[in-house]
Amino acid sequence: MSRHALRREARGHWLLLLLFLPVVIAALLFEGWTNHEVDAARNKAPCTKPIPKAADNGDPVLRLSDGKIQTASMPARTAAITFNGGPDPTWTPRVLDMLRKHNAQATFFVYGSQATRHPDLIRRIRAEGHEIGSYTYTGGDMGAASSVRSAMELSLTQTALAGTAGINSGLLRMPHTTTADTMCGDVWTAARRSADQGYLIVAADRKSRKSARGVVRQFSHTDLGYHEAEQLLRNRNVDKFTTVSAGLGQPSPITTVSTSERLRGEGLIWARTIGSFFTDAMAYALVIAGGLGALRLILLILFARVHMRRLQRFRPGSPWLREVNEPVTVLVPAHNEEAGIESTVRSLLASTHHYLQVVVIDDGSTDRTAEIAESIIDPRVLVIRQPNTGKPGALNTGLANARYNIVVMVDADTVFEPDALHRLVQPLAHPAIGAVSGNTKVGNRTKLLGRWQHLEYVFGFNLDRRMFEVLECMPTVPGAIGAFRRDALMGIGGVSDDTLAEDTDLTMALWRAGWRVVYEETAIAWTEVPVTLGQLWRQRYRWCYGTLQSMWKHRRAALELGPSGRFGRRGLSYLMLFQVVMPVFAPVVDVFFLYGVFFRDPAEATGVWLGFLALQMISAAYALKLDRERMRDLWALPLQLFVYRQLLYLVIIQSVVTALLGNRLKWHRMRRTGSAGEYMLSEPSQHRSLTSSSK
Repeated sequence: MSRHALRREARGHWLLLLLFLPVVIAALLFEGWTNHEVDAARNKAPCTKPIPKAADNGDPVLRLSDGKIQTASMPARTAAITFNGGPDPTWTPRVLDMLRKHNAQATFFVYGSQATRHPDLIRRIRAEGHEIGSYTYTGGDMGAASSVRSAMELSLTQTALAGTAGINSGLLRMPHTTTADTMCGDVWTAARRSADQGYLIVAADRKSRKSARGVVRQFSHTDLGYHEAEQLLRNRNVDKFTTVSAGLGQPSPITTVSTSERLRGEGLIWARTIGSFFTDAMAYALVIAGGLGALRLILLILFARVHMRRLQRFRPGSPWLREVNEPVTVLVPAHNEEAGIESTVRSLLASTHHYLQVVVIDDGSTDRTAEIAESIIDPRVLVIRQPNTGKPGALNTGLANARYNIVVMVDADTVFEPDALHRLVQPLAHPAIGAVSGNTKVGNRTKLLGRWQHLEYVFGFNLDRRMFEVLECMPTVPGAIGAFRRDALMGIGGVSDDTLAEDTDLTMALWRAGWRVVYEETAIAWTEVPVTLGQLWRQRYRWCYGTLQSMWKHRRAALELGPSGRFGRRGLSYLMLFQVVMPVFAPVVDVFFLYGVFFRDPAEATGVWLGFLALQMISAAYALKLDRERMRDLWALPLQLFVYRQLLYLVIIQSVVTALLGNRLKWHRMRRTGSAGEYMLSEPSQHRSLTSSSK
């Protein structure tokens, strides 16, 4: 029995994922909603209605209660210095130092969002005796904001102050306003709503008002605001520089919060910290994913062009290579493959390479696989029955019964083109080549999921193989169609069952033994792909996890010399960057798109996403052209990005987490339907275009 058959399936990562994802989603939603305007503008809308006359008397402080309007201003020779925005890590400390130098007090109207970012500055402002007021959480136009948004702007700011300094403040300055008369239109309505909650609304005096008469001045957290405030502090017409409430001679509107309110405030700070971390990480990940994605596409297209120019090297008829006509042993491991085994064997027997032995290894099937294979009357077919040992064990049994030195390994759901076998073995004319990868095409591509996998095979796998051949670092000869030297296989001890990706493990072992591995794109075989998302998940999970196992097993190849070292430095590095790191970061492109549409600039987010799509469409079209495939399948690519790509990303992430947790995965087998030749039979003129054009 295969060593993987009894391995337990990973479960712990799902618990981690269920705990982690809600935290990330909640943090991103909170960060986006609180720090980016959703229903309110950053700039104040034009006034449509002036403030009431009772409030328009020039006084900067307004108390609105029970339908009454009361105004107030500073006494003579008293200046209330106020600062809008912040706290700012650059200018707030300088402002505080300046105020301490002049022994002056001021009122700081702060953003709640900035308070959560710089709690130490809020505490310093409070410790040095200054007054703190609310400038709302994000500084959006309160007149344009919805009632829900307005309430959250105020309450979140109070929660931020509770968490940072343990206080609540009854002072409020409406963003984007200066003097009282600028609180017109919808801003006045918002101000009245705020006053109903107990806020004292603070504006500023007109600049024309003389300081000797008593003023409320407002300054920004900028270089200009700093110097303007310093100039006022040197004004000899002012005897007292104080806070708003002290200047009015009223009790302080600052109150101490309860323990529960403080805990809620600290929770807000943590939520903002986590949200900011994830948004910053998302920005970095976007750069990494975008850079790696663009680099990969450039490399694939560049090396595909190089491969086209070098393709004649291993084709039959090349002037410096002999044609390989030696007999071939074909190994067909099969476990419960009654749906497709007959089509596979008969396609091999119909090969133009007549000198062959077909060995079907029935690996403990419980269906009619062996009976169907034995019913094919042909002296070239040998059927071996054995208890279930797994695919590596079946292949090793086949190797032990192989009569010829050239061995082709075939999946039991694969249908060969008539000339595929002959073309596949031709590169073995070169004595340094130990294995050849064929061109696997999707046979059951008539439905959407099949089309998506067809695009992946052409756009992903085949472009990769062209590049790997040019760089001489082919990491995998697929189990569906691959040719090997038997002595090379026996030299590495046959097929290992150390990993779940025996084909990748085998290929890497051949490189490390000093053999070269190449790609023969004209050797075409048709394979059956999963027809449900569940089957696809299980298949790709096994592939990905097995590849990670193989990479770890052969990680020392990069330190070796010759073909092994070349494979290790190029092949393993590529796999790590583009099949592990990039897919882990790649989902951020879609997350950024959604985040940008809802919380940032929809046009910018859509533009970035469409740019990625256009780049992939162009590359996919080029890949289809190289494989002589019809361009009509490109229509499925945009749809692939919404479902199929996300599933593959999750598979890779799950595999990486499983590997990091040290879990082991059992073998997953796909249920066959025998549809590998479905597309080949439906369009016979099209499927031969690649091979016929190569003759």
